[in-house]
Amino acid sequence: MFQVYLWIVLAPLLGALIAGLSGRVIGRSGAHWVTILAVAISTVLSGIAYYDIMVAGSPAFDGTVYTWGIVGDLKIAVGFLIDELSVTMMVVVTFVSLMVHIYTIGYMHDDPGYQRFFSYISLFTFAMLMLVMSNNFMQLFFGWEAVGVVSYLLIGFWFDRESAIRANLKAFLVNRVGDLGFLIGIACLFMYTGSLHYREVFDAAPELGATTMPGPWGAEWQVLAFACICLFIGAMGKSAQFPLHVWLPDSMEGPTPISALIHAATMVTAGIFMVARMSPLFEHSVTALSFVLVIGAVTALFMGLLGLVQHDIKRVVAYSTLSQLGYMTVGLGASAYAASIFHLGTHAFFKALLFLAAGSVIIALHHEQDMRKMGGLRKYMPITWITSLIGTLALIGTPGFAGFFSKESIIEAVHHSQVPGAGFAWLCVLAGVFVTALYSFRMYFLVFHGKERMDEHAREHLHETPAVVTVPLVLLAIPSVVVGWMFVEPMLYGSHYGASIEVHKERDVLGVMAANWHGAWAMVKHSVVTAPFWLAVGGFVVAWFLWYLRPEIPARIAEMFRTLHTVLARKYYFDELYESVLAGLGRAVGGGLWQVGDVRLIDGLMVNGSARGVGWLSSVVRRIQTGLLYHYAFAMIVGLLLLVSLFVVVRL
Repeated sequence: MFQVYLWIVLAPLLGALIAGLSGRVIGRSGAHWVTILAVAISTVLSGIAYYDIMVAGSPAFDGTVYTWGIVGDLKIAVGFLIDELSVTMMVVVTFVSLMVHIYTIGYMHDDPGYQRFFSYISLFTFAMLMLVMSNNFMQLFFGWEAVGVVSYLLIGFWFDRESAIRANLKAFLVNRVGDLGFLIGIACLFMYTGSLHYREVFDAAPELGATTMPGPWGAEWQVLAFACICLFIGAMGKSAQFPLHVWLPDSMEGPTPISALIHAATMVTAGIFMVARMSPLFEHSVTALSFVLVIGAVTALFMGLLGLVQHDIKRVVAYSTLSQLGYMTVGLGASAYAASIFHLGTHAFFKALLFLAAGSVIIALHHEQDMRKMGGLRKYMPITWITSLIGTLALIGTPGFAGFFSKESIIEAVHHSQVPGAGFAWLCVLAGVFVTALYSFRMYFLVFHGKERMDEHAREHLHETPAVVTVPLVLLAIPSVVVGWMFVEPMLYGSHYGASIEVHKERDVLGVMAANWHGAWAMVKHSVVTAPFWLAVGGFVVAWFLWYLRPEIPARIAEMFRTLHTVLARKYYFDELYESVLAGLGRAVGGGLWQVGDVRLIDGLMVNGSARGVGWLSSVVRRIQTGLLYHYAFAMIVGLLLLVSLFVVVRL
């Protein structure tokens, strides 16, 4: 199986290199064929690895592939940890990536950077696989940073647009803030354990949980709490958690296929996967779990509210991603790691579906993204319509759809949790159910129903997008319906994840829930008497009334609550805060260092000042060199007198 694991990561890398370096030789069709074939190979091999671990029952593989270097007792290596958690992620990442690759043929058909785009998305897949398959912190950090670099290239793919350049720079800088915390967390673990290998660090977790370190103002900090919070700060950047969420909506400046890939199965899920992988560490720190829980709760509710005032179809889906990532994070904080990874998997399918469906609409309307210029598309685009409806129903947690099983389980797990902040988190995720249904069906009704608001030219040319676009929609719609039925029991209440996830008995909320588990169908039937179901129904009814039955009312509500609407439209003023305060302070400090440190001290005093000093000294010394003999004789006499005087003083 070692060769299988190796080619899972090498195939997308090889495809990216061929498409990127030989794009002009192999042409446009060659670029998409070689990368799609490479990712297809990776998908098939991931399925084989999944079967080997999950069905055949083979033991987990934890081994070194290549040694980068040895520094003293530290071994820096490329290594794979293939267990229940990693193979689950590998299947999700490769399958969604394959669908995006196929879809890209239709979406980017006329783009001059066609070959370059295929090279980037294949490289993106390689980076994510390196991250999820790693068995040590060094390789994890490599995959972490590689995902960030390639996302920078993809968000700014249309580099002739100023908005795209600003968006990719924003994503890069915000992620650097989180990555600094991530690096500090890794360094802290290495300092106290002397190892970067997962297993060795995990084995030291009980001891680290009882170890303290000096903190500010003479306080003693728990080493593991500090390290875990720092690691999670990295996850806050990658997975766009409050307050490091500001880059994700702007990433919509990239082409729609990469929006789907970033938001569904790769970059934003990296932080969720990382915390789940680090469960043996987080379980020893209630402080870290509480921090994770509260941050996730704030993100789940307050980022979802922003989707209510967006008019760009892709930005609405982007804010839904922020909210759903908050749900996953809440599950992690409640020690329901399995539920979070389950939601990560179901979310990957229906969120990729929603993004690709949005892209299908954008293609049909000649790259129009404003929902105010859409409407009535149901009769023109039946496949896009029905698949979008399936994705929307899965997103809001409709009983029987994939999102229902995972989302409902997280809400129930938080309700049973005793971690500090769980009560607040439960209220937030409950309110988030109503908000999710409201903005999701707002988008659905504005795009597919009601009055046709597009211009006459767009209406005349409206038709369903080609099969290369619609086939991935259908293939993603299927798991958005059935995957919950298939995996809810083994993933949440069975032994699906084996020993890859560790939960302490006193926080095993899924274990408590298992006592009342009577099967998937019983869960669906019971849902009709639960609060999340009726909150979702309420959100649907309100959306139907406001944006289908009485579409003139939302404008009146916005005018009536103008201040609140402005706050939401300005995204709680976080962009202004960061731009004016943090970035402004950075520019002010930089300007001060430039003017005072560089211009005045270094250039003015040290460089130019030393030159002026030498010039002044030379002008003084030059006056001594007169060329007159009696001047030199006088200087000799004075010098001799001084020497004699000094000799006499010393002798006395």
